[in-house]
Amino acid sequence: MRETARGALELARLGNCVAAAVLTATGAFVAGAGDALAPAAIAAVTTAFAVAAGNAINDYFDREIDVINQPDRPIPRGAVSPRGALGISAVWFAAAVVLALALPRLALAIAAVNLVALVTYTTVFKGTPGLGNALVSYLVGSTFLFGGAAVGRPGAVVVLALLAALSTFAREVIKDVEDVVGDREEGLRTLPVAIGERRSLWIAAGSLSVAVAASPLPYLTETFGGAYLVLVGVADAVMLYACYEAFADPTAAQQRFKYGTFLAAVAFVVGRAALLV
Repeated sequence: MRETARGALELARLGNCVAAAVLTATGAFVAGAGDALAPAAIAAVTTAFAVAAGNAINDYFDREIDVINQPDRPIPRGAVSPRGALGISAVWFAAAVVLALALPRLALAIAAVNLVALVTYTTVFKGTPGLGNALVSYLVGSTFLFGGAAVGRPGAVVVLALLAALSTFAREVIKDVEDVVGDREEGLRTLPVAIGERRSLWIAAGSLSVAVAASPLPYLTETFGGAYLVLVGVADAVMLYACYEAFADPTAAQQRFKYGTFLAAVAFVVGRAALLV
């Protein structure tokens, strides 16, 4: 029983759930959640449940690939059965839907699109070169839009959503390079399988370069204060180095990239807070 409970929590990937919830809360904060704290909080929790559900169903469909790529995950090691993972995912999806019903219509629409995207990612898009990466990138970027829509101001975070999507695309391509052996074994046509690892990494570097070039825009449009420029500059440097590192060690690059995205999220919060004090 204890191992099953532990496996269920691992299916959710709590770190990812918290990170996504923080991005949604960040979107709400940047958009101006001071007078709408309840919708902002509901949106953040909704995001956490949706991500947990998406991760669980992804593990269900990836269970054979994970025997090669991630044998310590709950399903391959027997902590949770495939049917159990589906049931857990359904409960978490239901919780996300119930919570989303309390939000404004645009936020509810974003939640509905995202829930469908989470379900279809593994079954339809993951094995299509580039499209699976693009879908995940949209999902990450949309967390900012979801937070902004929850407080009635989605337009204030469109640029942040685009920056997040571009950098996420780079990270997802690097992850596919890391997993290329298992994906090729299972016949998945991810970008590295279709066009080669090195070309894929150059595409990732190009996507990140666009994001880095555009990262000063929130400061130039006076959405954020000067502290944002300092912090986002550090985040950009970390992610650029991760892209460079990926050519030699994609696994290490993945971890470094996560630090960069965390710093970028901090830059968004600090940059907005600098204008409010």
